[in-house]
Amino acid sequence: MAASRTIIVAGAGIGGLTASLALARRGFRVILLEKAERLEEAGAGLQLSPNASRVLTELGLQPRLSAAAVTPEAICLMSATSGGEICRLPLDQTAQPGAPYWVIHRADLQAALRDEVQSCSDIDLRLGCQFEDVSSHAKGLTVIQRSGTTRCEELALALIGADGIWSAVRHHLLPDLQPRFSGLIAWRGTLDTTQLPREYTARRVQLWMGRGAHLVTYPISGGRRINVVAVVPGQWNRPGWSEPGDSNEIKTAFVAAGWHAIPRMLIGAVDGWRRWALFAVPGGAQWSEGAVTLLGDAAHAMLPFAAQGAAMAIEDAAVLAKCLAGRQDESAAALTAALQRYEKLRRPRVMRLQRTARQLGRIYHLSGPLALARDLVIKTMGGKRMLSRQDWIYSWQA
Repeated sequence: MAASRTIIVAGAGIGGLTASLALARRGFRVILLEKAERLEEAGAGLQLSPNASRVLTELGLQPRLSAAAVTPEAICLMSATSGGEICRLPLDQTAQPGAPYWVIHRADLQAALRDEVQSCSDIDLRLGCQFEDVSSHAKGLTVIQRSGTTRCEELALALIGADGIWSAVRHHLLPDLQPRFSGLIAWRGTLDTTQLPREYTARRVQLWMGRGAHLVTYPISGGRRINVVAVVPGQWNRPGWSEPGDSNEIKTAFVAAGWHAIPRMLIGAVDGWRRWALFAVPGGAQWSEGAVTLLGDAAHAMLPFAAQGAAMAIEDAAVLAKCLAGRQDESAAALTAALQRYEKLRRPRVMRLQRTARQLGRIYHLSGPLALARDLVIKTMGGKRMLSRQDWIYSWQA
């Protein structure tokens, strides 16, 4: 098979699925490898700010997403000590045609992307098939993939590693670069809105800030469920995406920290918890080498405190497809230059987001006089000014 139009994408998460669609729209044939036998409904909720939803809308996904996504009215910054609202950021000011602010269950987003991928004749989704090795030569790349005990080779123009924070493609490029544990653990769960009084099920994102920990809640699944994410310090750092969590452990942590009864009520209403240790990929390392590059968490996994991890993978996909489609000719040099341009365009923005996320995590977890000063500054600025500080994130376009 000729390599001129074939691009192999390793990893069928949000970044890999989006990249496959974006590349197919630009005229490429895509082979999408996913080591899982089926695409599990992993994770809980996520936020898709306008910079991300704009890309998804342009890929034709709005009809599939609009029924499951919720458009929140505001982001409410809450005090874990008093239980009161510090400031309300009105999200209607971020609304743009074709670029809503959405909160959605990760499984709903993944299902919409998967269905769109499966309806595209230029994308070959191979489940139970994983990247194993790659070599370059005059005709392009030979990518070795394995399914069970069977190994096969595929000729390709390029290889895109979208296989997450523990990326096998990144390990091939940068064997010494390892994700670093942050010292924080995120707990996630959901609950049915019928379990809560009406005043706690409004279409809003609530961010509760407390000593050494924070809590985020918002509606998902068309408003039928509430997503709850609690972030606390801890030593448990097992790699992976999701492990069962003991509900008594997370409840005790927030009682001991002196949190208000309202956020403790929200935590207590969750039936089952999952937890994952928060790792990040250090910035500064290269993403690309020849005809191989990285995307999303494989390149720049960040802490989730800016709610932009999924959005950065979606942005990466749009820019990567644009750069590859815009190369001057089909030579190996032009391909390498296109991937280098992709990295050059993306690196400053994602590194700034990585720094922002780390800074926000520290701000959320302040205590004592520093927390009081933080709350006073937020109240003084007001919601509109606070929201305007996000313009550089939300107004982005490929």
